[in-house]
Amino acid sequence: MPVRIRLTRKGAKKRPFYRIVATDSEAPRDGRFLEVLGYYDPLRDPAQVHIDEARIHKWIRRGAQLSETVRSLLRKKGVSTVSSQTN
Repeated sequence: MPVRIRLTRKGAKKRPFYRIVATDSEAPRDGRFLEVLGYYDPLRDPAQVHIDEARIHKWIRRGAQLSETVRSLLRKKGVSTVSSQTN
């Protein structure tokens, strides 16, 4: 079961809100997940991102892969993912 860290969509129609979750790579976008790791609210000005860095690093150490969107959000927040992948 390869694990991915990716976004799952919540919120109302035309009012998106996203959770950052660890999930099975074959699960549907809004399907079951293993753990909530943070959230992303693109409608705030500026966009609001909350990330539990310790939990993200734990999943990366276990071999979880990041989606491109989550990798971009982590980069913008200044969270290092490269160093934790080599540990």
